[in-house]
Amino acid sequence: MILTRDGEWVHSNYIAHQICQQLNQGKPLAKTVPQPIWRVCQALIDSRSVFPRHPVVIESEITLSRSQVFRVRARWLELDNAQHPYLIVMLEDYHQSLQNQAIAEAHQYGLTPRQTEVWILRRAGLSYQEIAAELWIAKNTVKKHLKDSYAKRDAVLELEE
Repeated sequence: MILTRDGEWVHSNYIAHQICQQLNQGKPLAKTVPQPIWRVCQALIDSRSVFPRHPVVIESEITLSRSQVFRVRARWLELDNAQHPYLIVMLEDYHQSLQNQAIAEAHQYGLTPRQTEVWILRRAGLSYQEIAAELWIAKNTVKKHLKDSYAKRDAVLELEE
């Protein structure tokens, strides 16, 4: 999202719009920045008086539920032809980000499809028991898949050193 110093929307992509709707709990946005995001922006604006010449990034996490966690990063966007700087706000679905990272790791380590499923759930913070229940497999099978996955990961990491 790109915002003015007064909180007016200049631009947002589809994902930012979706996250804002979730933060507003489905209520229409009317181009208003949700309060949790605006608090981060306000901290950035306030930091300008303390650090006028330093690039500052303000980060925060917004937790709606165990499965809905969003990361917010705000920084200044200085454009040559603009009279005033804008705020650029990056919004990230924390769990989606973890899942994407886990998929990339699974590919990098050469995991099988089943090992990948287990790896993704483990990286999402599920316990062995929760993974077993989710995938309808025994807890010992989860342990075996993760043991094999860690061995593949370690082999790849050794080659990279």
